[in-house]
Amino acid sequence: MRKVFQEELTQVGDQLVEISRLVSEAIDKATTSFEVADVDLAQDVIAADARIDFLQNSLDERAIDILALQGPVASDLRMIVGSLRMSASLERMGDLARHIAQLARLRFPATVIPASMTETFKHMAELDQVIADKLTVLLETRDLEVARDIMKANAAINDLHLSVFKAIAATEWAESPATTVDVALASRYFERFADHGVSVAQKVTYLVTGAWQPNATEHS
Repeated sequence: MRKVFQEELTQVGDQLVEISRLVSEAIDKATTSFEVADVDLAQDVIAADARIDFLQNSLDERAIDILALQGPVASDLRMIVGSLRMSASLERMGDLARHIAQLARLRFPATVIPASMTETFKHMAELDQVIADKLTVLLETRDLEVARDIMKANAAINDLHLSVFKAIAATEWAESPATTVDVALASRYFERFADHGVSVAQKVTYLVTGAWQPNATEHS
């Protein structure tokens, strides 16, 4: 019976890794479509989000069944509850990648971001990709150095997000209201993607250490 239980826990972990890989692929395609106005690539991201949603629902159903039938305790219980919460964050990251792709599709054939903001958003995209890729490694290895790398990338994105809002609030900002809204929304999507990545990293840290210290983790 214990062997079956451990196999079920392993399957939950494997599903988290699979979802994370799909999220990484989604943000890669979404940011590319966003930067170069590739509407076909944007549509791929939008369509593929259904797969992430399906896998999240499947994982949650499996985890709930384990809770109901196996009566896990201590670290096993933390793993299952943590997996439920991590799957929700990963699913939300998929949604945010979809939102970025939808902006690209909405403004096609033009690009979403004005030339003055191109480098800022390129850097944000690169950092989001780093977070997505490292999440997969973290879920596979539980290496807390990887978790710290995710926190550092998130801090850099927060700084860039703040710089975007300072730019659009400046008196010299001369873009149209529609472009201003697009820039603000896009920056928020990139920033929230990173935040959800941090949420997953914090939960993995908790599974490894048994201690919930989000503030200490973020600033270490």
